[in-house]
This record gives sequence, structure tokens and C-alpha cells, in this order.
Amino acid sequence: MKKFSTIASIFAVSLPLMATDALAAGGQATTAQAQAVASRTKCEFLPDAPDKHEVVRGDTLWGISAMFLKNPWCWPVVWGMNQEDIKNPHWIYPGQIVYFDRVNGRLRLGNPGGIPKVKWTPRSRDRGLGDDAIPAIPASVIEPFLSQPLIVENNELASTPRIIGTKEGRVNLGQGEKAYVRGDLDGSTSFQVFRPGTPLRDPETKAIIGYEAVYLGTVKLDKEAGDEGDVHTFLVVNSKEEMSVGDRLMPIPPSPILNYAPHPPIDEVDARVVSVYGGVTVAGQSQIVTINRGKDDGLNLGTVLTLYNYGPTIEDKTDNNRKVKLPDEAIGNLFIFRVFSNISYGLIMQVTDSVKVGDAARSPK
Repeated sequence: MKKFSTIASIFAVSLPLMATDALAAGGQATTAQAQAVASRTKCEFLPDAPDKHEVVRGDTLWGISAMFLKNPWCWPVVWGMNQEDIKNPHWIYPGQIVYFDRVNGRLRLGNPGGIPKVKWTPRSRDRGLGDDAIPAIPASVIEPFLSQPLIVENNELASTPRIIGTKEGRVNLGQGEKAYVRGDLDGSTSFQVFRPGTPLRDPETKAIIGYEAVYLGTVKLDKEAGDEGDVHTFLVVNSKEEMSVGDRLMPIPPSPILNYAPHPPIDEVDARVVSVYGGVTVAGQSQIVTINRGKDDGLNLGTVLTLYNYGPTIEDKTDNNRKVKLPDEAIGNLFIFRVFSNISYGLIMQVTDSVKVGDAARSPK
């Protein structure tokens, strides 16, 4: 398979360095974790690293680091970052220039025609996020995965409200039609409707750890259940697919934060690929997979894992057909962008071979 260029990767974890109070409050990891990995890694520049690079729209922090470094995980060290630099969001804009300071082994940020700055001091601007700054992750790639349920874990199914009936006994519901629902709304009024689909089995234990939900559309509460019973009336706001009796409701999640700083997991992670989104068995660059680790294992938004083709077990014909497992082969990286308790969604990037169900995803070394 073709070796994909990181700088052109749709992964696009951007140059904004996010370690804001909002991220911290939401359980997000910070750049400090990447610093911890970099401190254990020998940071070597590529022998053919350029002297400078002008930032253009579509560039990424990971991609620019990969242009200069053998190991992109060294970016916190070579940028000379410290805690003061990551307390607040700093943005890098198209037109600025990244200089390779060969004498000091650092990357510096400067402006066209100016003298390179001697430490990491990206400019701050009093503008709303996204006005000119390079976006963190292309919304077109993962937006549905951020706003739709997609994964429903076993313990969630029993407690979700469900459609029990339709007006005039219609089999399917479309936009503007009424749905009658039973279940605890927990104060919410806007819901997504889904249908539990393919069971997801842990490649190691073979146990069902969740279901990949089929997203059907959204509904809005029209009339809450009153003294006459426990049935709520909903209106279908939009319908991607027709809804019917038995389909489940989940509250529409808040708008996600799209700016993630890539970082290693807090704890050592040894995961396996559970499924490839779309029902296929192999995946490549910029495709979505699920893994059998989640919040309970220390994963959070922005975690990056190394992908491995899982080595098969073969018979050694030179040793009485003794069964031997071949080594796992590193093939790229996986960016985690949505986590559940025991399952996570990841975007494949920078791969040199196809990713298969059962392959491994581990903490970077």
C-alpha cells in the first residue's frame, strides 16, 4: 500500500495548542502529556529537514513536525514549550513561518521578512475561534461521529426511552409526524433516534461490548406525559431513515469541542480494533475504526495510539508444527476523537498498510 504523507493527511490535528481551562475541566489531556512522551524519546531531526516552512491553510502541527522530525511525538520539546505557553490557547495562522534552528535543535515561529523568534510565542488575536486560525480537525470527516450516538453500550439500552406507537398506527414515521414514547426523559426535550444494529465483539474475549447504532434522525418533545399516563408525544424534526416502533431515543449531545492537542494516553493502553465503520473488514487512510478501550482505560479526546498489524499464529514446520505467533508490525497511528466507557472511535492516519479487524492499537513508544 502507498505510504501516505502526514502533511497531506486529512487527520489535520492543527497547530492550535489547546490546554485551556475548558479542556481541563472536561477531562481533556494537555500538551504536558505529549511532553512526557517526548522526554523519554530521542528527538532526532530528519537528515533532509527543510530550513523553513511557510504555514498554509490545511497544515497541521503533527504534519509540520513530521516534516522536520523522525518522531513527531517530539514536537513539545523541539518547539521549546513550557507550562506558560500552554495555559491559554495560542493560534498559528497561514503566512507565518516555521524556522529550523539547527544550532539549538529547535523549531521557531516567525513572520515573513522578520527575524525568527527565539522561543515559542505564537501570536494571540482578539477574534473568535476559527476566524483565520487553522482548524483542528476537518469537520467534514468526523462531524457525524461527534454528534450522533453511533455506539450504544449494553448498560445503556435498558434505560433509553423508546417509541411505542404512532398516530393512526403508521408503520414508519417521517418528518413532521408524531411518535409516542415511553421512558425517562431526564429533563431533555430534543433527542436523536437510533436503532441498535451490529453487535460489537471484543476480539480478545469475544463478548459483546456494545452495538453500532443506526442513526435515524431527530425528534422534539411536543407534549410531556401527564396525569393520564406515562406516554410522551414527540414530533419528528428530521428523518435520515424512517423510524418505527421499538426505535430508541438518546438526548442530543452538546456541541463538541473540535480543537484537540494530540497526546499519548495517561496509562499504558493495549487495544484491539473491533470494527471498521461501514461494515467492511479492512480500512485505510482517513477511515474510522472502533477499538475495545475507552474512558475506563484512560483514553480521552486527542489520544494518539500506534497501530500494529496483529501477527498471526503459524505452525513452525521446522519444529514439529509447533504454533508460533509472529511479531506485530507497526503500520501507523490512530487518533481517538470520541470515547465511551469501554469503546472508542479513532481516525486512521499515516498508515503504511491496511488496518484489519483484530489489529492492535497501543501506547506510542
